[in-house]
Amino acid sequence: MAKSQQWQWIPTKLSFEQFEQFVLPHLSVGSRGPSPKLSFYAIFNYILRLLYLGCPWQELPIEKDAEGRPEIHYTRIYDRFRRWEKDGCFDAVFTGSVAELHDADLLDTTVIHGDGTTTAAKKGGDNIGFSGHKKVKGDKVVAFCDRHCNVIAPFVSAPGNHNESPMLREALPVVMRIAKLVGFDLQGSTVSLDGVYDCRRNRKAIFNRGMVPNINANPRGRKTTKRGRKPLFDAAIFKERFNTIERVFAWEDKFRHLLLRFDRISRLHYAFKTLAYTMINLRHFCQA
Repeated sequence: MAKSQQWQWIPTKLSFEQFEQFVLPHLSVGSRGPSPKLSFYAIFNYILRLLYLGCPWQELPIEKDAEGRPEIHYTRIYDRFRRWEKDGCFDAVFTGSVAELHDADLLDTTVIHGDGTTTAAKKGGDNIGFSGHKKVKGDKVVAFCDRHCNVIAPFVSAPGNHNESPMLREALPVVMRIAKLVGFDLQGSTVSLDGVYDCRRNRKAIFNRGMVPNINANPRGRKTTKRGRKPLFDAAIFKERFNTIERVFAWEDKFRHLLLRFDRISRLHYAFKTLAYTMINLRHFCQA
């Protein structure tokens, strides 16, 4: 496999050693009840298989045992997925992936790119709204990545009819919390965003956290140039977003379960999305 292809290879299954290193320390085991029929390693890979295939839970391909019967019922995998989601395990696994990248010196946070993406919800559910721009009913998230296409902070979600601009002010504290938790410094970093986030409150929120906003000016239908001093803007840095955050969202589409939202409970859909971003971060350690 060529080097350029290896860099873009996103894992959809983990080996036992990779599972023990990156995932198992963050999973809740439980202290009561019978032990699971299958190992956590096998159950986690079944969850990854469903995330990649995009099939319903009842259609999840289950391996056969020695007697020719399914080695586990899909409801057992679903129950374990719900328990891990409730315990915050997927968020912990994601934070662990960011920490691994930081320890391996694979993060470049001199510039962080942010953007939003909308997912259509065909079956309805909570936390959804009609997006007039996309002409779909669903929800949207705002995420941040570094210059190497690594997702550095959990996304912030909202119904599809919400404006993305206020979501930035909710996402920035999450970014700072992850930076403090993992141990990388964002002081002096450039935050690159498109014109949707161009407003005084967003620029001030970035400045107050010691970072520099690089936001493409939004003319808002003006026929003449706005008077006054123009805000700082580097077009070369802004151009990087098409090879960073947009590429991350394209990699996310590899996981077919996220192309459309069929989970009526938004927390479950967001757990799958967090897991997809974790796999994107782990591509450096899980080459084929």
